[in-house]
Amino acid sequence: MLADVDELGVDELWCLGDLVGYGPRPNECCAIVEERAAISLCGNHDLAALGRLDAAEFSGDAAAAARWTAGELDAAARSFLSGLEPAGRRAAAELYHGSPRDPVWEYVLSEHVALIALLETEAPLVLVGHSHVALAIGWDGETLEGGLAPAGTEAALAPNRLLANPGSVGQPRDGDPRAAWLLVDSEAGRGTFRRVAYDLARTQAEIRERGLPDVLAARLQHGV
Repeated sequence: MLADVDELGVDELWCLGDLVGYGPRPNECCAIVEERAAISLCGNHDLAALGRLDAAEFSGDAAAAARWTAGELDAAARSFLSGLEPAGRRAAAELYHGSPRDPVWEYVLSEHVALIALLETEAPLVLVGHSHVALAIGWDGETLEGGLAPAGTEAALAPNRLLANPGSVGQPRDGDPRAAWLLVDSEAGRGTFRRVAYDLARTQAEIRERGLPDVLAARLQHGV
């Protein structure tokens, strides 16, 4: 994904949280995001790894991964994650890990919740994460339009407002196992949803080698 970003020459990287929690290299992920991202949010899995959320609030496999990650984080990663918030703002954009109403826990997966998120914000672009599902929903003040955003989807940034979820780099859940990210081009006035293939087998092997739940490796193959 970073190679794709570098090839396109983007100005800034924005991360919407959950840097850690499922994958086999939490410290490396934190170091890369700290170095490369202009802004990063924390997600519920980051908070669990820090002990700020009880792992018991997660499902069985996610709870096991949270506990493993908590024991794996080094001092630098812990310090970086501790300084992050679940919401942020850049020029003409509001960013949330979950939603404006609940930046940590709420999933934006329905038109109803998307509308509430747009009503509770003002920026032309609202970005959310958490669900691992790429979405693009436009709003003209009266009507919502859009939905799932597979690879290659282009969404206009104007004249309507846009709520978007870039999907997930590490664990997409829309049936496409490739790493997902969103290119926001303010000059062209559009967002483009991109997917990048990576070495799934290597990541699966590392998950299993570290003793994390096997389902976390198996699901990568199917993007679920």
